[in-house]
Amino acid sequence: MNASPDPALVASLDSNAVRAIGERLDLPDGEGVLYRRAFASADCARLFDVLQRETAWQQHTITLYGRAIVSPRLSAWYGDPDAIYSYSGLRLEPVSWTPTLLLVRERIERLAAAHFNSALLNLYRDGQDSMGWHSDDEPELGRNPVIASVSFGATRRFLMQHKKRRLRVELRLEDGDVLVLGGTTQHCWRHHVPKTRQPTGSRINLTFRSIQSGR
Repeated sequence: MNASPDPALVASLDSNAVRAIGERLDLPDGEGVLYRRAFASADCARLFDVLQRETAWQQHTITLYGRAIVSPRLSAWYGDPDAIYSYSGLRLEPVSWTPTLLLVRERIERLAAAHFNSALLNLYRDGQDSMGWHSDDEPELGRNPVIASVSFGATRRFLMQHKKRRLRVELRLEDGDVLVLGGTTQHCWRHHVPKTRQPTGSRINLTFRSIQSGR
């Protein structure tokens, strides 16, 4: 990968640094904080463009309920060399961090007060791309994982549903928003990015995680 990030992007991020204030979510049996517009609008546009161009996007075939289906979005897995991740029948070996991803990770780690060794990138090309109901509770994520995501591009609905209680949360994740979920959230809640018939542009979502090696 390149030895250093785009100097113009670094300068822009430094000059447009946003002191985001977190909004704590009402999540019984879980923990969540939403930071609205944690990245300035100009930086969001620049980051979206760079990430769309330099990411090694793939369209995986995943296994759901015993059936092989083509994933309804493009994705990529980046991280430290030993951050191998398995879900829905996939075994993902990480692509090395790009300078741009390391820049984004640094800001996300400050907000989340956590360290992340990997990131799942998803590209929702339009309103027909989606993410089905699931929890990020794979064994390699460890007990009560902290998972932080940032969205660039079009606004999309993000739904959460308690696994045992009749509780539901709906968020609209906008350009530059950062969502941090921790505690028992992944064990007690599941989440979903639904399709929409409304005209909508592309969205890139980066979900930072910490893979526990040796599991």
